[in-house]
Amino acid sequence: MRKFLISLVAATMFTAALPVGNTFAQDNSGKTIADIVVSMATAKDKPEFTTLLAIVKAADPAFLKELSDKNATLTVFAPTDAAFAASLKSMNLQAADVLKNQALLDEVLSYHIVSGVALDAATITADSGAVVGTVLDENVLSLKAAGGKVTINNANVVTADVKAVNGVVHVIDSVLLPADLTAPAATMAAPMATMSATMAAAPKSSIADLVVAAASAKDKPEFTTLLAAVKAANPAVLTALSTGGPFTVFAPTDAAFAAALKTLNLTADKLLADKGLTGILLYHVIPGHISAATLVAAIGTTGVKVVTLAGSVLSFNVKAGKVVINDGPTVVTTDVEADNGLVHVIDGVLLPPTK
Repeated sequence: MRKFLISLVAATMFTAALPVGNTFAQDNSGKTIADIVVSMATAKDKPEFTTLLAIVKAADPAFLKELSDKNATLTVFAPTDAAFAASLKSMNLQAADVLKNQALLDEVLSYHIVSGVALDAATITADSGAVVGTVLDENVLSLKAAGGKVTINNANVVTADVKAVNGVVHVIDSVLLPADLTAPAATMAAPMATMSATMAAAPKSSIADLVVAAASAKDKPEFTTLLAAVKAANPAVLTALSTGGPFTVFAPTDAAFAAALKTLNLTADKLLADKGLTGILLYHVIPGHISAATLVAAIGTTGVKVVTLAGSVLSFNVKAGKVVINDGPTVVTTDVEADNGLVHVIDGVLLPPTK
């Protein structure tokens, strides 16, 4: 309890150090993130996000649709106009030319959005040192809180927790650029394991579809307990795995669930009726499309912590040639592709930290 209280006080101190300035301290009740960007960009007094709005309008229409979706859950790191101006100057580019390059705009915009979780300043502070996946496939952002400051990669959060009905906006003082726009792409490590022939042959579909197909297979069905858990949890979980994303799911096998139930002295029925079931499932999902190669590269020699849809983190390391999660379950099958992300199969159940 003492450790939790200390963490809570620290998080509060960091959050207090990130003011919601007068420019952003407006009533955002009922507003989506898109609404906030538009209202700020068109404000008569000290307009902001004019460049961001121009980028959203010039990018793929799917971005505006998602930022306008009241049912979405997003975290957006929004660079100021001054941040965009500085970035363009450093790269010797003109805004008019950049706005004509939709592919570039899509890539940069994707790198500023996290799907499936609204990370407030307190959560980011608690997850300091971790990375979080973005809408841009195979790209993560580094989160750090120290000395009363929160940074995302090398950008400082200057205004935190601008709340919207579909998530949260954090204003940053620099533009976030993915690695391929700043340096040659690093060589990715080889996948940890090959996917099974059955999964490899499966038609591309949503993550939910993959789980349903595997659980209903006549020959060696798998994920039957996982499917039952998804059905018993908050309906938002099934919706997210069906239409949301991109997400990366660490899917426990039926044997993994059986072992966990035995260890916890629980029956399957008790697990499915547990109020914490939704939180357990969200702890198995991370934002973004994160392949085995990207994960191994991020782990490196020191390990890596990755933010989940539950807001807390998973710890990854490589031991004896295997990727180990939270010093327990290992990844046994990787890179099962879906339309809205991918699945890595694991041999254990991941339990969220208790407060």
